[in-house]
Amino acid sequence: MIRSCTDHDLLDIYTVINDAAHAYRGVIPPDHWKEPYMSMDELRTEIAAGVRFMGYRLADQLVGVMGLQDVLDVALIRHAYVRTAYRNQGIGGQLLAELRAQARRPLLVGTWAAARWAIRFYEKHGFRLASEANKRRLLGRYWSIPASQLEASVVLAEPALAMGK
Repeated sequence: MIRSCTDHDLLDIYTVINDAAHAYRGVIPPDHWKEPYMSMDELRTEIAAGVRFMGYRLADQLVGVMGLQDVLDVALIRHAYVRTAYRNQGIGGQLLAELRAQARRPLLVGTWAAARWAIRFYEKHGFRLASEANKRRLLGRYWSIPASQLEASVVLAEPALAMGK
């Protein structure tokens, strides 16, 4: 059910991301919402920057994706999405377990502060919210995001990283 995505999966990855991202509409700051949430060009740029996607398939349909990107001395969990119709069935947890098995570096994930469901998901799987000061340090070191997004974001990390170690 879980396998590495290839170039042949590009349209399916795009479809999963943009279906699932509708959960953010009206939740994240309006200046960060757009339709589609991620364009095909943005997706290609992310892959070119080293995001490797794992996909969860059911009946030959891609229903969930989660990316992993090595940056300096950590691995970032990127673009974790499950199609709306398949949420709350353990797919995200299985994808996260697969990424954890593949990662050779400590894991970090950034998400919108208002996306409480995403924060709960990662906390349920052992991640901890970074303090405000550590969040700023981590976002500045491992991500390239605008200041307005920095203010509206959180970082979750494996416990040692969340504490600033």
